[in-house]
Amino acid sequence: MGRCNMENKPKQKLSLKEKIAYGFGDLGNGFMFDLGQSYLLKFYTDILRIPGAVGGSVFLISKIFDAFADTTVGTIVDSRKNIGKRGKFRPFILFATIPLAIATVLSFLAPDISMNGKITFAYCTYMLFGLAYSFVNIPYGSLASAMTQDPVERTQLASFRQAGSSLALLLTGVAVIPLILKFSNSKVGYPVVMGLMALIGVVFHLICYKNTVEHIRVDNPEKKKEPLSKMFKALFLNRPLMVLNLMSLLTISSYNLKVAMMVYYAQYNLGNAKLTATLNFVSIGCSLIGVAIMPFVVKKIGKKTTYLVGLFIWVVGDLINYMLPGSASTFMIFSAIAWFGTAFMNGLNWAFISDTIEYGEWKTGERTEGIIYSTYSFCRKLAQALAGFIPGVVLSIIGYVPNVHQSARTLAGLKSLMLLFPAIGAGIAILAFIFLYNLTDEKYKEILADLDARKNAI
Repeated sequence: MGRCNMENKPKQKLSLKEKIAYGFGDLGNGFMFDLGQSYLLKFYTDILRIPGAVGGSVFLISKIFDAFADTTVGTIVDSRKNIGKRGKFRPFILFATIPLAIATVLSFLAPDISMNGKITFAYCTYMLFGLAYSFVNIPYGSLASAMTQDPVERTQLASFRQAGSSLALLLTGVAVIPLILKFSNSKVGYPVVMGLMALIGVVFHLICYKNTVEHIRVDNPEKKKEPLSKMFKALFLNRPLMVLNLMSLLTISSYNLKVAMMVYYAQYNLGNAKLTATLNFVSIGCSLIGVAIMPFVVKKIGKKTTYLVGLFIWVVGDLINYMLPGSASTFMIFSAIAWFGTAFMNGLNWAFISDTIEYGEWKTGERTEGIIYSTYSFCRKLAQALAGFIPGVVLSIIGYVPNVHQSARTLAGLKSLMLLFPAIGAGIAILAFIFLYNLTDEKYKEILADLDARKNAI
């Protein structure tokens, strides 16, 4: 089986420079990925002028395609041999970032062709984007497990990653719509602005590549290829991973639903599309505060309790907001509270998934970072697919028509999509996590000690 090279000091502390650089990786991801989650459905319905249900189906089918692409990329990463000085994961970040930036811009082009041609173009470009993103994001996510095995350090890496992700969402959320509105023709404004965002993302990816180090090298000796059935059996024996996959379907779909609906809610329920920038600044700014204090909260009450507290804050904030009249001031206050709670959830996801790698190695004897991470990413992609598909379909059901005054029924539907549906998803996630997740901080320390004993006995 794969063995950690102990000469690399797998529990060493990481420098602040490395942690910041790792966070820059997700900052780069966000400057491309967040554009699709936040604005692509709006682009499809209002600029490309395809029906909302069709736009939603583009998300659904493309994300399912992406999920299988993630699994393929994870297998490619795990099967690498003759790993050089760049490491196992970092080269993918270096060589795939430019193709990802190009695919980002292509997704926001609006060719003057037939409706069937537009739909086909939307499918092809978004699938291309998803494939390119897999070649960056799967190795990037796996990189954390190769940087340290120390649980505190991993929590801090997760915090820096979430800080990068939240900062990207904040900056793109504040900048994109105002910049697009400066163009008289939105068909030109969208690709130009998205191209600028993608270029910034490339710079952040390169910073991440240059300033991170894979301290944990796993030796992969020649071995016979394991049957796919055995690999899947090993995954299903990893209970914490399976629970996190379920949690992703609930929380990530709810979170991305909120992200996608913000621009609609600002324009129609609050009556001013330009409010999108202000709302994003306040809400995501509070999320960044949550990211900043998360490591300190984890030290006091542990990862699992911190995660549950975050989910509870999110649910309370959204439910109060849903019950109140839709004024901009009250919406902003309680939206900020809910986003503060999501920071704990989003940040700790990455610490939890890194822990499941050692759990899987302890349970099965095989260390498969890429496959585990790609399986988790598969479920996240399904969640993202639902976050694009559900609002697209619901927009059609509630009678949404772009750029006109919406009916009371449509406005009520937009409010439910923005606040009620996400709160329900997060509430179910609380129950699932309490009763199903079995990997405590104490259990993880025991697993690490057992793995060390096994390796020293070899």
